[in-house]
Amino acid sequence: MSNLAPTSLAYALLHAAKASASVFNGQSLAENLLTKVDPLARPAVQDLLYNSLRRYGWGDFILARLMERPLDVPEIRALLLVALARLEARPEATHTTVDQAVLAAGELIDGRLRGLVNAVLRNYLRRREDLAQAVAANDVATHQHPGWWLEALRAAWPNDWQSIASAGNQPPPMALRVNQRRVSPETYLAQLEAAEIPARRDVQDAILLDKPVPVERLPGFAEGLASVQDPGAQRAAFLLDPAPGSRVLDACAAPGGKAAHLLERADLDLVALDLKPPRCRRIEENLARLGLTATIKVADCIKKDTWWDGQLFDAILADVPCTASGVVRRNPDAKWLRRFDDIASFSATQSRMLDALWLCLRPGGKLLYATCSVFAAENTGQISQFLKRQPKARRISEEQLLPAADHDGFFYCLLEKRD
Repeated sequence: MSNLAPTSLAYALLHAAKASASVFNGQSLAENLLTKVDPLARPAVQDLLYNSLRRYGWGDFILARLMERPLDVPEIRALLLVALARLEARPEATHTTVDQAVLAAGELIDGRLRGLVNAVLRNYLRRREDLAQAVAANDVATHQHPGWWLEALRAAWPNDWQSIASAGNQPPPMALRVNQRRVSPETYLAQLEAAEIPARRDVQDAILLDKPVPVERLPGFAEGLASVQDPGAQRAAFLLDPAPGSRVLDACAAPGGKAAHLLERADLDLVALDLKPPRCRRIEENLARLGLTATIKVADCIKKDTWWDGQLFDAILADVPCTASGVVRRNPDAKWLRRFDDIASFSATQSRMLDALWLCLRPGGKLLYATCSVFAAENTGQISQFLKRQPKARRISEEQLLPAADHDGFFYCLLEKRD
């Protein structure tokens, strides 16, 4: 039982460190690592955790130069990384950060390493300028991505790799998709203004907030007036654009944002698949909030005999599993949990999914292949190989959105099945 007040910085540092240690033990942020955190403290804990994970390349480099030998106590090491990231982000609060980190250390392994935490953080403050020069000479520390990741970015985007890495280190924007079955973008912008939530309209009806807010503050969120969805992700519904009455498949649908957008735009006979029951429940909940309906099945789209009735689809959305390299700022753990070999592993799965889904598409129908990756092997390379395997496939359009201030990174390729 912690003796720290949930409203204290020490409490937030402690629980951010525990969650960070879990990440480096192989767990992902998607595994609800913060469920045991007091709800009052959760925003502060998440902010510290995400900041330290985004800056891990820098923090790991710094810590290695502050320690005479590697520290084999995972939670203390994680606490130091979280505290170092806050010292860098909040230089005006150095005394408070060090003091509260020492208090947090007192809650770990009987508090025996409080002195170590204090010494390491104060040593950093004394050596900050010299360490900054060393950081400038190290790519991983400077760009805060693993070395193999930076090499892959350089190979794919020789003129853009630095801006892609920089975007991946920033907090993401908060964007909304308006449910136009219930309200227009103009009306919803007026409601946001009345709620004193500054926002502006982006391309294709997306709304960008000046600053993120809890969804509970959004006007009519519980009633289904709007959803949180990146503008880049909103491109999918516009590109696939199935006609009203179409039979549509969303093959990897959770949490349901793209399926919902398709249904908001037209009345469709939509089937949504996902592998796990909890993820399918998320789809159900999101559609219910928006007043939308679909046939939802727990299924692996590759194993057609477990879910498909043999009736061909007019349109298919294949939003396939990928490295998530284009949305890493939302999932900063991915930078450090992923390995180079994962690219080939995801690519192999994507190939199997494309081939299986192609058999479910009617002649004249359209399939939208989508990833949130910036790696060519998952995108243009994947499509090039697919077109060689499937002579009746025609590429209608293709676009790569690189991560930027207003949107995440996505790849889309719209394919047509010729008669």
